Amino acid sequence: MSQRVCIIGGGVIGLASAYALVRQGFEVTLVEAQESLGSQTSFANGGQLSYRYVAPLADAGVPWQALGWMLKGDSPLKLRPRLDPAQWRWLAGFLGACRHSVNRRNGAHLLRLALLSQSTLQSWREEDGLQGFDWRRNGKLVTFREQKSFEHARHNLADSGQQQVLCAAECTALEPALGDTPFVGGIYTPDEEVADCHAFCQQLATRLRASGRCEILLGQRVRGIHQGGDKVQAIDLGERVLPVDQLVLAAGHRSAELRLPGLQLPLYPLKGYSLSVPIGPQHRAPDISITDYNRKIVYARIGQQLRVAAMVDIVGFDPAPDPGRLALMRRQAAQTFAEAGDYQAAVEWAGMRPATPSGVPLIGATAYRNLWLNLGHGALGFTLACGSGQLLGELIGQRSTSIDMQGLTPRVA
Repeated sequence: MSQRVCIIGGGVIGLASAYALVRQGFEVTLVEAQESLGSQTSFANGGQLSYRYVAPLADAGVPWQALGWMLKGDSPLKLRPRLDPAQWRWLAGFLGACRHSVNRRNGAHLLRLALLSQSTLQSWREEDGLQGFDWRRNGKLVTFREQKSFEHARHNLADSGQQQVLCAAECTALEPALGDTPFVGGIYTPDEEVADCHAFCQQLATRLRASGRCEILLGQRVRGIHQGGDKVQAIDLGERVLPVDQLVLAAGHRSAELRLPGLQLPLYPLKGYSLSVPIGPQHRAPDISITDYNRKIVYARIGQQLRVAAMVDIVGFDPAPDPGRLALMRRQAAQTFAEAGDYQAAVEWAGMRPATPSGVPLIGATAYRNLWLNLGHGALGFTLACGSGQLLGELIGQRSTSIDMQGLTPRVA
């Protein structure tokens, strides 16, 4: 009889893990603390499936750049130091990863995982007919306002066979909505994609329920994990204790609250923001996904809305939106794409992206022989979800993995 896998977390990572496991023949129980699936970090993220733009935030020069940002009122990064050992441990790890050689190595790990994720999603769409989440292969254009950053990017392409270096006029010809915005050039990748992450979560949930192999428990907050020796035994749901055969932690930054002896998760939430801007027939929104590199703002047309997403706030565990940050993003977006949509009717959102200091997620086994991790994807959760779920299923099933796991295997103390 096959063992049942219990997954804690009903966001895009947990759902993609469940879907991959069911496809590989497992029985699954998915436990979500909220009353609905994909309702937090997965709800209104940037929507870009940026498979070739996966370089970690930690890099040489970033600490000095971040100090300059913190002195500016319109900074894309905000740091509020707190009397929190977890924050300081995370920041120390981040600083340790801010070396060019480390960034390149971690970037290679992420690229390998991202390309697997792209091919995995393609197989789910083509073999399973998975649809209904506004998926498009619309390409992505990273635009630059400064010559120095443009020159650095053009000489450090992630995939020179796929990416094209464009001058300012070529950028505007490719995406007329750019108009006379003062960009000096851009990097275009034709096969990047876009989709609605929340709708994707709902489609996965529908398929999981219909499979007859997955039980979904909503509104069930895990109070603790019972363990004995080198195994986990059960999860405490308050009103009942649920025995487990195999257990997967995929609850984002909240996974760190589920403490076990010998398991310390290097996670911290990076708060991000988005605006979902309605698009009418009179508007002129970009069709290609755009990343404004110097302002660190991404734009993605998802159905009849323009998703605008930005900001990295390292400010603790409060998920409440900061009105000032949203106002800044709205103002900068309107400056760049004045006719893109009805900014006054935009739906505001903030989400807590679970990040490791290195930017590389934790996928795989722990010191407990039936406890698995799928955590720490940061701002790349949607991009990496399908590949991460595929790998997790292969690992639990003791099969050869689709890619080399170097750099992705958890190192937890």
